[in-house]
Order: sequence, then structure tokens, then C-alpha cells
Amino acid sequence: MKPTIVTSVAATKTATAILLSGLLFALIPGAGLGEPLPKKGTTPYVTHFIFRPLQSIDIPGLGTATLLEAVGTTQNMKGEAMLDKMSAQCAALSVASGEKKYIDGACVLADKDGDKIFSTFDTRDQDKSQPKMNCGTHIITGGTGKYEGISGSEPFACIEMPALAGPGGYTAMDIPHNTTWEIK
Repeated sequence: MKPTIVTSVAATKTATAILLSGLLFALIPGAGLGEPLPKKGTTPYVTHFIFRPLQSIDIPGLGTATLLEAVGTTQNMKGEAMLDKMSAQCAALSVASGEKKYIDGACVLADKDGDKIFSTFDTRDQDKSQPKMNCGTHIITGGTGKYEGISGSEPFACIEMPALAGPGGYTAMDIPHNTTWEIK
């Protein structure tokens, strides 16, 4: 006996409606993706970081240099989509020798779509117009996908947190940013 397929008119209409709605989302740019990003703005956000030392040079009495990796997530302080719920990964060099104490590095932020924002940072670069953002400045150098053509400046603060339990020298820090950015 051959199997038979029984379909109803209602089931066929439902399947057709589902296929058409999927086609509309595929054809209409931005459909179902929320509000489009503005072309420029000022965005306060915090990155919740875990720092992991990768390599260190320590010469007692002379100085230290430590290569660090920082990973974390971002939180937009206005509840907006820009710079919210992005993954963050940074590579940095921390130097302490005599009077010199600084951290330089670069970071990439990635959103749920895989689009990225790249920046460099320097803790010696202080934005005097924002005295509460007294830890350094990121310079946004570019992006991919919806962030292509982005540039900007991100003065930041450093909020120290208790040392993490366990071995490895891991530390945590919340880093608030006040970002002025533009996509051209």
C-alpha cells in the first residue's frame, strides 16, 4: 500500500503565508532588525572586563612589562542599541618603569551579527574636557558591516574591582566610556 499525503486548504494557506513573510524579510533591507543605526552620536557605555596576563618581564628595581588580554561585554548606559551587548577583546601592553606607568593597546567589539568596531587606546592620552574619564582614550579607527566608515574618540575611566579568586593573576575592571562617533 502506498502512503498518501493529506493536506488541507488551511494548512496550505498557512505554509504559503509563512514562506511569503520570510521572503519579505529577506527582500526588505532592515526588516525585523530594529531601528537603523544613526550616522553619528554620543554614547555612554561600560565594558565589563576580565584581564588575563599572558607574558611578563619583571626586573626588580627597574620595571615590568606585561602583555595582557582583556575580554568582556558592553552595556549601553542609555539602553540604546549602539555599543550594547557587544563582545569585547583587547590586547594590551602594561609598562611600569620609574615614573613611566601606562597601558597601550587595541580592542575589537563585535555585535551579534558579527560586525566589528576596531580601536586603539593609550592611558597617557587624557581628555581634559571630561575629567571623570581620567584613565585614557580609545581612538576608533574603523569597522565592518554596519560600522564600516566609523571613527571617533572614547575617553574612558577605570573602576577597579576586587582581585579574582584563584591562580593566574586575573583581574576584573569596569571601564566606562563616553564615545563620540560618526559613520561616513
